[in-house]
Amino acid sequence: MVTAGALQRHPPCAGSELQVDCQHCRARFLSVCNALSDEELHSLATIVDPRCVPAKTTLFSQGDEATNVFNVTEGMARLYKLLPDGRRQIIGFALPGDFLGLSLSDRFSFSADAVDDVRVCRFQRTRFSQQLDEKPHLLRRLHEIASNELMIAQDQLVVLGRRSAEERVAVFLLALRKRFAAIHHLSPTVPLPMSRQDIADYLGLTIETVSRTFSKFFKEKTLLNVPDGVRILNFERLNELTQR
Repeated sequence: MVTAGALQRHPPCAGSELQVDCQHCRARFLSVCNALSDEELHSLATIVDPRCVPAKTTLFSQGDEATNVFNVTEGMARLYKLLPDGRRQIIGFALPGDFLGLSLSDRFSFSADAVDDVRVCRFQRTRFSQQLDEKPHLLRRLHEIASNELMIAQDQLVVLGRRSAEERVAVFLLALRKRFAAIHHLSPTVPLPMSRQDIADYLGLTIETVSRTFSKFFKEKTLLNVPDGVRILNFERLNELTQR
């Protein structure tokens, strides 16, 4: 079992040297890179610009020219859109293996901020597109990822439109735990590096409602509050809420 704290073992951005090591990257088998052989990975590594984005800083902003694409390899990024009235709608949280910025638009349609220190492989968009032209299996892998993201977006619409606050938080926690499990961190502890306000903005709730819901889960011993996250004590209770 891996605890929430164990997820933060990668060196902080300040003073760290970034190197390209595709073969030992833990995000490789979750990302588009999984479609490539070792020889093809070596070719891809020649166009990689590894970057570390310190916590609470911006990776890219909505409306910026989309000259680069990004593969997240460490940390968590907050993805959001700014509405015309200035409000923020969080549309997702990117984890290792997630690919950002590849769309038909010449400008980013959303913003991405680092929740904690985030490491990415940055590719110049035109050079990465050349890789797609030369490697149809890489393009197929991107289509698979895009299809999965579309399914997640559709599920999120159901969560926002048809569920109570308790049900939304339960769905969020179990889905996040499943995503962490995919990067080899299966544990009853769900890391929550984002703020309660972030969770509220993602779930379409107020921060007061989210706080009350967590407090209720703590009081009834469905969850235990731990450093950097929550520990699930009663999976049956959360599963029951997600099945309604």
